[in-house]
Amino acid sequence: MKKNIHPKYYKNAKITCACGNVITAGSTMPEMKVEICSACHPYYTGKKKLMDTAGRVDRFKKLTELAAKKIAAKPKKKERVKTKPEIKKTVSKKKRGK
Repeated sequence: MKKNIHPKYYKNAKITCACGNVITAGSTMPEMKVEICSACHPYYTGKKKLMDTAGRVDRFKKLTELAAKKIAAKPKKKERVKTKPEIKKTVSKKKRGK
């Protein structure tokens, strides 16, 4: 193998998260700063965390509420019960189509 082509490996590299958690791991960089880690990530913690970009989450919630209100306010159609002569007509039309 060629010498002096590999980066220096730091066995005790310090990784600092925005939440304040500090992790020690091996890396080619002696110190790193990250925005999210296993201590604060919603997948690992089970806590719901919304990252709102320009009010998109609020807008989505508002639209879903309006849609739910429209569906609730919409009058339901009454189902009409067919009489025997109407049923016979639809059956005979199906037979003629074959």
